[in-house]
Amino acid sequence: MIRRAPSSDTGQAFPIYITAVGGLLLLALAYLAVGQAAANRNGAQTAADAAALAAAQERRDQLSGAWAENFLDPEKWRDIFDGLAEGLTPTCWRAEQLAAGNDATVLNCDADGLLSYTVQVQTNKTVGDSIVPGTETKKSRATATAVIEPRCGFELPAPEEDEDAEEGKELPALTCKGGIDWELDPETPADLLPQPEDLFDVHLAD
Repeated sequence: MIRRAPSSDTGQAFPIYITAVGGLLLLALAYLAVGQAAANRNGAQTAADAAALAAAQERRDQLSGAWAENFLDPEKWRDIFDGLAEGLTPTCWRAEQLAAGNDATVLNCDADGLLSYTVQVQTNKTVGDSIVPGTETKKSRATATAVIEPRCGFELPAPEEDEDAEEGKELPALTCKGGIDWELDPETPADLLPQPEDLFDVHLAD
């Protein structure tokens, strides 16, 4: 009787199986590294967006406060809506606060003109260990710009009506986005005046 030797197919398949599993594992680790980096970048962008908006909103609040202080003097309104007012103070400290709240650090905070802020941040955490060399020390950076836009327009009284305005008998109406008109009176209580969000929009630049 002739006996056949055991098939060697199983023995040949095992190394192939190990190679395939190793390749899949390496691919999975590569995807994990990409995911870690993407998450870190997203965190940086979130922090940058929040920081830029915070700086711009602080400036908006200051401008709105200046308008409320000078609402009986319409001659100053245009400068205020253009971003010019007395007593304005730096606002990048708000950007630093919001960045810190998102586990990041502000690298640069600049006022681009009078009604725009650009902020660059860096994450405090690194991407983390992965199969990609250097990620254990790599931090992500991101930049965002926030813009302040006046919501309202107005028309100053004609020259012959200036005397009445100076006597507090007439103030220009504010015509604002959304079809909202503010008919202002010198006797209007402070708590009934337009609020910062009524006077200015703050949003991220496109």
